[in-house]
Amino acid sequence: MQPKRLTATLLVLASALGAHSAFAQAAGVHRTDLVHHDLSVPGRETLQVRVDFDERAFAPAHVHPGEEIAHVLQGTIEYRLEGQPPVTLHAGDSLFIPAGVAHSARNVGSGNASELATYVVKSGEPLVTLVH
Repeated sequence: MQPKRLTATLLVLASALGAHSAFAQAAGVHRTDLVHHDLSVPGRETLQVRVDFDERAFAPAHVHPGEEIAHVLQGTIEYRLEGQPPVTLHAGDSLFIPAGVAHSARNVGSGNASELATYVVKSGEPLVTLVH
């Protein structure tokens, strides 16, 4: 690998680790960045992330600085959005989560679960902020 390409790769990985460090305490929740790119709209970027949940794993209440579309790839995940009743999604189902709405996710099926999360967010802000 060329030195410039290696440096760019390491910077992307370091950025991804920092952006997702809020979930470091969520046992059994594993995140993998797939795409991170600036949009043509100034001050906006998009990220696409695969989130894998071990059996019964829980991602605690958090918010994002923009919209999220969650698409369940495998298993069954229960989402709780602030002010709304819980929603249970199965593989193939999707959910739109508005900007700034606190939400959590839990693997409620047997076995592992996975989602593909696509974010359109404000550039330069933390992707995940835990809600206490």
